[in-house]
Amino acid sequence: MNSDTRSLWGGLRVAVLALLWGSTFLWIELALRGLSPLQVTFARCALGALVLVVACYATGHRMPRGVTVWRHIAVAAFFCNALPFALFSLGQQTVDSGLAGVLNATTPLWSIALGLALGSERGLRPVRLAGLLLGFTGTIVIFAPWQTTGATGWGALAILGAAASYAVAFTYMGRTLVRKGTPTISLSAAQLVAASGLTALAVPVGGLESIDVGPAVVTAAVVLSVFCTAITFHLTYRIINDEGATNAAVVGYLLPVVSVLLGAVVLGENLSVRVVLGMVVVLVGVGLTRRKAAASGDGGRGEPGTVQPASEAPATEKPASAEPARGDTPRRTLLENAR
Repeated sequence: MNSDTRSLWGGLRVAVLALLWGSTFLWIELALRGLSPLQVTFARCALGALVLVVACYATGHRMPRGVTVWRHIAVAAFFCNALPFALFSLGQQTVDSGLAGVLNATTPLWSIALGLALGSERGLRPVRLAGLLLGFTGTIVIFAPWQTTGATGWGALAILGAAASYAVAFTYMGRTLVRKGTPTISLSAAQLVAASGLTALAVPVGGLESIDVGPAVVTAAVVLSVFCTAITFHLTYRIINDEGATNAAVVGYLLPVVSVLLGAVVLGENLSVRVVLGMVVVLVGVGLTRRKAAASGDGGRGEPGTVQPASEAPATEKPASAEPARGDTPRRTLLENAR
């Protein structure tokens, strides 16, 4: 395959991934029309886990073994899957899908803030610090705390909490699960299995409401689980493996744009000038925080043993259903670039 063809296929994968990942919030919105937030969360975890477990065994791998690794997987599943998935579903009861995608793009900002708090983010360059401050300024513009009414409020706080939860999860996974000898497909399958179990424990509390499982709701739940939670992982890892994590990071910038466009076109959501301005400010801030990776000249992969700040991914929000051939270093970079 020549370079032009490879570039074409790489660009196509990025476009497909951005469309699938960016449409997550649209499918959540549609699923919420017949399911409660916790029911949406459980369906997403359970069906996604089923897909990845099948993929795990189909590729000749096994689920992880050992109490220690499963303890780490359970913690990661809570912060990377069960909690943020639930918070997104809760938040989108009052927040439009497009705005949810924009707020999700604040994950890299929370990652840097967490790194500063833990002391792992040292020597922060002025341009990245400016990006951090600019990103949070854009978030404040979107959230508009000076307003007492509107579509934001507690729903926006829930989504910001989900983005922050991703940042905690990515840091934890980078320190306890990545590069420990367990194949990534096994880890990703196990993590969604653990997330399904954690969510199931909460079902008696908030997941027993009556449901309206019409064709649209069922379709939304299945697409959300299979395409937006499992298949996107595979596509992301293929991009990282073939072309480097810098190209995969492009998805982090396209995701909120896709979510906004789909919300406006499919659901007829309206965006105020303030929200659009805040979105632009957030994306510029996120772009500035990524300057370190772009300037390092390493293709965006990062150095072994480091965890870079990022943007759900995968993310998924996210583990992948395919194991990269170059080790687990790309996995860390992906997690930091996920929704």
